[in-house]
Amino acid sequence: MTAPEFVDLAVDLSYAERLAASAAAVLVLAGALLASRRESAKRESRLSSILASVGSLTALLATTAVVIVVWDAEALAWETLAGYQVQAAMFVRAFLTVVFLVAVYVGTGVVHRAVDRFVKRTEGVSEHQAEITYRIVQISVYVLAALVILGFWSVDLSGLLIGAGFAGIVLGMAARQTLGAVFAGLVLMFSRPFEIGDWVEVGDKDGIVTDITIVNTRLQTFDGEYVMLPNDYVGSNEVVNRSRKGRLRIHVEVGVDYTADVERAMEVAKDAMGDVDDILTVPRPQVVVTSFDDSAVTLDLRFWIDKPSARRRWRAQTAVITAVKRAFEEAGIKIPFPQRELSGRAETDGFRVREQPPEGGVSAEDGDEPESAVRRVDDDG
Repeated sequence: MTAPEFVDLAVDLSYAERLAASAAAVLVLAGALLASRRESAKRESRLSSILASVGSLTALLATTAVVIVVWDAEALAWETLAGYQVQAAMFVRAFLTVVFLVAVYVGTGVVHRAVDRFVKRTEGVSEHQAEITYRIVQISVYVLAALVILGFWSVDLSGLLIGAGFAGIVLGMAARQTLGAVFAGLVLMFSRPFEIGDWVEVGDKDGIVTDITIVNTRLQTFDGEYVMLPNDYVGSNEVVNRSRKGRLRIHVEVGVDYTADVERAMEVAKDAMGDVDDILTVPRPQVVVTSFDDSAVTLDLRFWIDKPSARRRWRAQTAVITAVKRAFEEAGIKIPFPQRELSGRAETDGFRVREQPPEGGVSAEDGDEPESAVRRVDDDG
């Protein structure tokens, strides 16, 4: 195929002039590419990136055309282009596909900015929840865009959808536990019962949250162990977050003797806790009577700590126990040992305790039990 007359542009230039013109065109192209890149980095938006890419492509095509004209290679370029035999309909489809993909890319950026503005205006929605929402919307838009493009190119989707349906059934049956963990992970990411760094108790596991993924949650226990909990396990168990409020109330039980003055013991314990530096003064420490136990009247010492952690809890608990014990000892308040009191009914004349027979004596089996071998115990034991 011969080139038409409108592409035969006669340019009468020397070899040096052609080199100079080509070099100038390349320099202009480099400057245009650098300027578009700086402008795109300055604006930091998807639309500016697209415009910079279109501008760079236009500059590249213009430079190529200039070089072809300068070196008088129009006819060769036309013959090369005509050799591909590109159909007009195919070119239009490709162009529309590129335009559609560019529109989808820019549209997801607009959605991202809209979600960011919504988060800034709305209280109770964290940045993490907004990011998860955006990612779900982005994936949905990309999937729909892929289906539209396949339909635009007249690709039969029936077989693909049937195969995807069967594959989904097989994968769902084979990985139902993993899928359950994934769905539970999405629920956790939206409900946010805890954050990274929180001190939580999940089931029988207690530790600091170090990572939250779509599949599992990782804890570092206070023994230095790392525990990986599937999100479906986390979602199906009770979750106790001790860090969310910023302070934590601790309970310590202590027993006092039944003969002690309980009200005085309560005042002594409260004064002792007031001198401990590791607990908060507001709310004030409290002492309440909780129960009558076998050996003592039980007092519940209640106090608060801020910025709760396991180390702060143990330190405050140790300080309170030490202070209260010292105060009780100084006040003469007895913390009784576990004990039992045995007594017999008066009408049965108490009860008898058999003693060991003396060496060489007569055992109970050989005759009557000697009177010295029996000791009566009265009702007081």
